[in-house]
Amino acid sequence: MHWIAVAVGGAFGAVARYGISTWIFDSTSHKFPYATLSVNVLGSFAMGILFVLILEKGLLPPEWRGVLMIGFLGAFTTFSTFSLDALGLWQNGHLFLALVYALGTVVLCLAAITVAVWLTRLLLI
Repeated sequence: MHWIAVAVGGAFGAVARYGISTWIFDSTSHKFPYATLSVNVLGSFAMGILFVLILEKGLLPPEWRGVLMIGFLGAFTTFSTFSLDALGLWQNGHLFLALVYALGTVVLCLAAITVAVWLTRLLLI
């Protein structure tokens, strides 16, 4: 049953990533991978909230970890696309943008998950 929960969550996460990425890609410049950056930061923020709700506080059943954290967010965020976007910037002669993107992604995702954990803990006190 755990495999099915992860698969269902993953299917919804992939569709959500596609929808958000398409919307952001269509409304921004195509010179910088805003769509991938956005889903990774949003996914990191959501992971922080779910970490507190499921693992720390037990406010959601532990079975939801497979659906939401592993399945949905695992498919929603995408390190492989991030890597491909950074490589594309680099190979197209945009070394500075590639470095800004790589460093910015890591810093923003760490900040997002940190703020989400802090806010969720604060709101549950």
